[in-house]
Amino acid sequence: MRHVNIIGTGSYTPDNTMSNDDIAKLVDTSDEWITSRTGIRERRISTKESTADMAYEAAKRAIKSAGITVDDIELIICATITPDYFMPSVACTVQGMLMAHKSAAFDLNAACTGFVYAMVTASQFIQSGMYNKVLVIGVDTISKILDWQDRSTCVLFGDGAGAAVLSASDIKRGIIASTLSSDGSKQSILYCEAIPLANPYIKYKEEPARPSIKMQGQEVFKFAVRSVTDTIKKVLTMGNLTEEDVKFLVSHQANRRIIDVVAKNSNIPIEKFYMNLERYGNTSSASIGIALDELVKTGDLKSGDIIILVGFGGGMTSGAIAIEW
Repeated sequence: MRHVNIIGTGSYTPDNTMSNDDIAKLVDTSDEWITSRTGIRERRISTKESTADMAYEAAKRAIKSAGITVDDIELIICATITPDYFMPSVACTVQGMLMAHKSAAFDLNAACTGFVYAMVTASQFIQSGMYNKVLVIGVDTISKILDWQDRSTCVLFGDGAGAAVLSASDIKRGIIASTLSSDGSKQSILYCEAIPLANPYIKYKEEPARPSIKMQGQEVFKFAVRSVTDTIKKVLTMGNLTEEDVKFLVSHQANRRIIDVVAKNSNIPIEKFYMNLERYGNTSSASIGIALDELVKTGDLKSGDIIILVGFGGGMTSGAIAIEW
């Protein structure tokens, strides 16, 4: 049986840091208001990097961490909701930047659950025998789809990229179980419009507004707590694991309060949840990848440790992966 291991991770965030005090200069808010409600103190906002630029930097670091070359990569999957173009895909652009000539490439969109969806998709390609090594990237330049006058959303998000290299292995380790789900009936609680219908038959009375994230905060909170708690329990059952078996959980970094409630509902100590949202905010498709890379770099993750990657996002989507490191 082919097993799927993570053999390398990487991440990238812009140098430009935007503090809560900086945001308070734009909208009616404060550092205390933001920190007490979200746990976020600052975030990185791109001043020059495109989505593909950040994805490329994270990908290079993941490939170096894996100890392989770009010629070993057979497939690139990029999760994003903020591509630079409708076409080409971010994955294809990164493939060209890497000069990974032997790989196929495509994007997928599962919003903030994107990294988990991409990991699960990559694992299926590997388990089927079609590919041996797949590069997964989660990346978003969320700053370009924010309404910077809407304090309910602009305080939450940041830009960045996270990446991982997945590889086939004969060693019985790696991805133990995974689950994905979605509920399209709740799509209106978190969304961002695209380009509106426009052709010679359409007459607008006024120019359509610039697309930006819209969110019903309380509804998203309730969905997140319920879906993440249920998804953790499901993946534990699928992997024949208990809460005590888990060394770390890497959750989507959206809100400290969400993670606190999920920890309580899951009967898992909050100390097991790795968090970095106070420094980066919600980086959407990138958040789990960035957090995983930072966890790896701490040196606290040892061979044989059980970790869970879990996320939720617009769509609405959710998903989790249980991994033996």
